[in-house]
Amino acid sequence: MVVPSKASDSDQGSAPYDHEVVVIGAGPGGIAAGVKLQQAGVANFALLERADEVGGSWHENRYPGLSVDVPALTYQYSFARNPNWTRFFPRGPEVKAYHVDVAKRFGLYPHLRFGVDIVKQVWDEQRHVWQLFAADGTVVTARFVISAVGAFINPKADPGIPGLASYTGKVQRPSDWDADYDYTGKRVAVIGTGASSVQIVPSLAPQVAELAVFQRTPVWSVPKPDYAVPPAVQAVLRVPGVQAGINTAVLVAVDLTLRAGVSAPLWLAKPALRSVDAVAIAAYRRYLRWVVKDPATAAALTPNYGPIAKRPTMSNYTFAFNRDNVELITTPIARITEAGIETADGVEHRFDMIVLATGYEVFSDPESYRPGAILGRDGFDLSTFFTEHGLQAYQSVALPDLPNWWMLVGPYSWTGSGWHAFVEMTADHAVRAITEARRRKASMMAVRQSVHEAYHRRIHRKAAALRFYLAELNGHVPTYYRNSQGDTTYVRPSGFYEARRGNRKFPLDDYEYGVLGTAPAVVPAKSNGKAPRTTTITA
Repeated sequence: MVVPSKASDSDQGSAPYDHEVVVIGAGPGGIAAGVKLQQAGVANFALLERADEVGGSWHENRYPGLSVDVPALTYQYSFARNPNWTRFFPRGPEVKAYHVDVAKRFGLYPHLRFGVDIVKQVWDEQRHVWQLFAADGTVVTARFVISAVGAFINPKADPGIPGLASYTGKVQRPSDWDADYDYTGKRVAVIGTGASSVQIVPSLAPQVAELAVFQRTPVWSVPKPDYAVPPAVQAVLRVPGVQAGINTAVLVAVDLTLRAGVSAPLWLAKPALRSVDAVAIAAYRRYLRWVVKDPATAAALTPNYGPIAKRPTMSNYTFAFNRDNVELITTPIARITEAGIETADGVEHRFDMIVLATGYEVFSDPESYRPGAILGRDGFDLSTFFTEHGLQAYQSVALPDLPNWWMLVGPYSWTGSGWHAFVEMTADHAVRAITEARRRKASMMAVRQSVHEAYHRRIHRKAAALRFYLAELNGHVPTYYRNSQGDTTYVRPSGFYEARRGNRKFPLDDYEYGVLGTAPAVVPAKSNGKAPRTTTITA
């Protein structure tokens, strides 16, 4: 149950609300937003989280082998660098503990409300507040909303395989793993070969009697140098500036690579990308022949698509297929039976446990946004807009018809950086905008339609090479980097630093501002040499 807090006497306009700012979600993005709000002097905010603890995916996922697939130094907040990571690629419990520690250290727990699942958001134009409807019937109101629901919004409830309900064995999902179930010595199937599967498979293999991996699409997977961090290295990381310097060097390298890829003209990018993919696929094929004993299995594990068309992984996944008790099955699944899985060749494979590593609803797909779930002004429905016009948002965070509302993970947002660096800069955008609205005593702000359209035209044009790579050159492979509309809205076609500048230093005049009542807003400061305009709205 949410306990509404009283609006402060200094709130913008006269309409009451429970919180000046509500952050939806308390994963990495929500924690970043909460810290940034505190640093900006915003005291009346709440973080609403549907789970019972912070951490997002790191709280919900508890499957065997769960760990970070990028080095720890690139997977942390710039304002809370941790020199005490025990491994170069930390395990799930340690990553969750890090997020809990950050939330405690920065005093976020008094603002947290657990068990609140927001299912509908409605903008009230007459009062300039958002009404947030929870699954339990609670309604929370807020002047401003920051959506920090993350990239992987919900696990796919239906894997799209007939007969699941008839299965009488144990079903496990990465996002809802039953740790009390003992799979030792059991016959186990894993459906899927994505980021969760490549961690689960090598973890289960030594403990089960039989392990069958059902593969639709091969995955790129290279060994993970998963070593403990020596005390001497931890001591060096405690030296001020060392971690920041290492992280900056990594970001610069990623920035230059991504910028080079998206800035090249298509006549040059197309043959270059074809060549890179061909060389990479051939090299990986030779690598698999070297590390996988069975030639047929090595061939079946070889992707026929480029290394960044799907999320590449770091794991000891491929080595698991050298075990006598592990089998790779590439025959398509026909249905799930009471006892196991029947493949298209009519063979029934019997299992005690089936692991559904079949993916998530991702932010870059229009289907992930439910009709009627986010409603703005003048009848605007975010789901309808994304379905009819494609995913788009100014600086990936704001839309003209969603006043006082920002998403931390939006269209064309990821820039190849660590996740924390990414959500920090989008949180900076939202908090900077809120701070400006408070300074003007404005009760409403929304990005200007013309600004939004110009931004989207530019970003869509810059994504031409990405669309070629993901929708044409590798259009045959299923990937969440390309959505159901054939667009590449997961990746931002710019370098990290360009994206960060755009979110931290956007012209304040890119937004329009409104005030409830008839009194004019305070005289705004200049922005880019021009005095931003403020609209007066009569309630």
